[in-house]
Amino acid sequence: MLPGETSLLIGGVLAHEKVWPLWLFLICAIIGAIAGDSVGYEVGKHFGPRIEVSRLGRLVGAKRWALAQHIFDKYHGGAIFFGRAQALLRALVPALAGMNKVPYRTFLKWNAAGGIVFSTIVILLGYEFANQLTKLEKVLKYWAFGFLTVVIIVILVIKNKLEKRFETN
Repeated sequence: MLPGETSLLIGGVLAHEKVWPLWLFLICAIIGAIAGDSVGYEVGKHFGPRIEVSRLGRLVGAKRWALAQHIFDKYHGGAIFFGRAQALLRALVPALAGMNKVPYRTFLKWNAAGGIVFSTIVILLGYEFANQLTKLEKVLKYWAFGFLTVVIIVILVIKNKLEKRFETN
């Protein structure tokens, strides 16, 4: 399974290549992002304290839990929204929201806003990358011909120098 951003970037590239419509991929990605964090919220709400002291929670580490909790306590909705931009927070903030009994409507509002904004940005970056790739390909084709020409000239010059050296000896 690919990491989220990688999947979204590749999906944007594939939308550019007409594998599927861009609008459809955007909608599916946004729904997936919102649903995924909603599951994380429910897990945190029902199992949060147990997860934190479990083997998985110890693997995350007390320091990371404390950092995520501090960010969550300080920024609340902003942490839910911007938590999507950083992998550790993206994994922990929904669970922390559930653990801290944030009302689901409040969580959903910030989660949906983050899912819409960040999914759209990453998908459009992939889409635009594919768009620029075709332009870059055209430029690189000519650059490659130029480079090949320079290489051939350098080889011919070296060959001529070596031949002259052997002729004089």
